[in-house]
Amino acid sequence: MLLAELSLLADVLVRATPLIIAGLAVAFAFRGGIFNIGAEGQLLIGAAAATAVSLLAGPHLGPLALVAALLTAGTAGALWAAIAAELRKRFHVLETISTIMLNFIAIHFVSFLVRGPLQEPTRIYPQTVSIAETMRLPLILGDTRLHFGFAIAVVLALVFAWLFRSTAIGFRIRAIGAAPRAAWSTGKIDVETTSYAVFLVSGALAGLAGGIEISGVTFALYENLSPGYGYTAIAVALIAGLNPLGVIASGVFFAFLETGASALQREFAIPSSVASVAEAILILAVLALASLRGRGMPRFRRVAAP
Repeated sequence: MLLAELSLLADVLVRATPLIIAGLAVAFAFRGGIFNIGAEGQLLIGAAAATAVSLLAGPHLGPLALVAALLTAGTAGALWAAIAAELRKRFHVLETISTIMLNFIAIHFVSFLVRGPLQEPTRIYPQTVSIAETMRLPLILGDTRLHFGFAIAVVLALVFAWLFRSTAIGFRIRAIGAAPRAAWSTGKIDVETTSYAVFLVSGALAGLAGGIEISGVTFALYENLSPGYGYTAIAVALIAGLNPLGVIASGVFFAFLETGASALQREFAIPSSVASVAEAILILAVLALASLRGRGMPRFRRVAAP
């Protein structure tokens, strides 16, 4: 009985890992006034990059292969976010629109890879071959699926909580998210450069989430790799009030909700979409409560710094 409960808890934490990291990506962007809803696409691009490195360069990198794969995943996510950041900077394209469009491009790009250059040798299944054992994240609990990626997610949340609370960089990001014109005129903060950097860091976090999913869970790239982690991460960030430590709790909560919904569908034929309904109601309730209190969620506005 204890082993079964431990296994269930491990499954919840495994599912929570990409939600926490992608939730941090969304929360970081929102705190800086960047409405990045492209975490889904950035996650997929990071997963594709990590897979490519693991399969093509991994055998030549030895012990550094896993680190290289995760770094490449983060870099790929940042570069994917840079497309929207450039469109925002040069042509004043709303990141809401550009990141949504980039999500669809990323989905079809992954489909192209697993049906083309990275497809497994038999050409039967739309997926890659599995990555080698040496390129997989070690397990925290040997008899479960819980991998070291969850520890990485918790450490990242702690780091970003410290950054927002105790550093000048965190203050600049919060100032820009609250009032960009005041940040420029009173605080002499370079709004454009800081916002651009926030966009890239947000994309890097989402890309890292994809790399960890490949290295810790799926061990291969395939279509529909993400069941919507990037979109659920928006809910995770909002429920947490954009607080990095709160993202841990909300990520675990959403993972528990989705894992439980899957079990209900399997055991009692109750549609798993019930979880999505519960998530939507919860988000609306939190937003309504924040609105009544006159605080909480950020207000996004298109204000160019002088």
